[in-house]
Amino acid sequence: MAALQPWAELLRWYVEMGADEAIGETAPDRLAVAASAPAAPAIVRPPAPVPAAAPRPEPVAAAGARELAAAAGDLAALERAVAAFEGCALRLTASRTVFADGNPAAPLMLIGEAPGAEEDRLGKPFVGRSGQLLDRMLAAIGIDRSGAYITNVLFWRPPANRKPTPGEIATCLPFVLRHVALVRPRIVALCGGTAAGGLLGTSEGITRLRGRWFDLEIPGLAAPVPAIATYHPSYLLRPYNENAKREAWEDLKKVLHFVYD
Repeated sequence: MAALQPWAELLRWYVEMGADEAIGETAPDRLAVAASAPAAPAIVRPPAPVPAAAPRPEPVAAAGARELAAAAGDLAALERAVAAFEGCALRLTASRTVFADGNPAAPLMLIGEAPGAEEDRLGKPFVGRSGQLLDRMLAAIGIDRSGAYITNVLFWRPPANRKPTPGEIATCLPFVLRHVALVRPRIVALCGGTAAGGLLGTSEGITRLRGRWFDLEIPGLAAPVPAIATYHPSYLLRPYNENAKREAWEDLKKVLHFVYD
């Protein structure tokens, strides 16, 4: 028997294997099909959720400050409580406690950041260069220190006049809130980003806050106190700040109209 052609042998092998029926005119090129087949769609997974930032824990000393502040029935008692408070390490590096200055019966209360070198030396807020500028600013609207009451968010000078930390602000805040509650001002001016951010509970910068009115919720007072944010005088002392000075003047005029209209 003559040898079968190679293709005939292959065909007989197909039949023996059960492949005895054609389904197309030509055999498909499997390699070409695999190369041209569209890639499987990539699996798109949703991004992992970003965990919400945990609220900043309150310093342990703040609870003690809140208890002492609540027990102070008048300004004299509050000043004694602040002076005796040991929960803020700043008092260890400061020369003295800087509580307040001016007239507590005045309708306007100004709250700044922290004592500087001159304030630490004299024991009064706003008596350095920024305080001298504040006096001139108030005089421009017909107010002196007998017509305003002045304090800070911190009662002790930070070393080298550094910016107060969030923990230091949170520790002193109960005293500041009680201070406002005892004074009962008609209006509060928050001078600078530290004071505005600390009392309003916001991280917005002072350039976005200034000139705006806020309702300042004060524990112990039935109604919120109107508050306006403005620049700290020390910021206005920087060179080339003419725009900021004009904006601060607009803020002062708002204060004047609110207090006396």
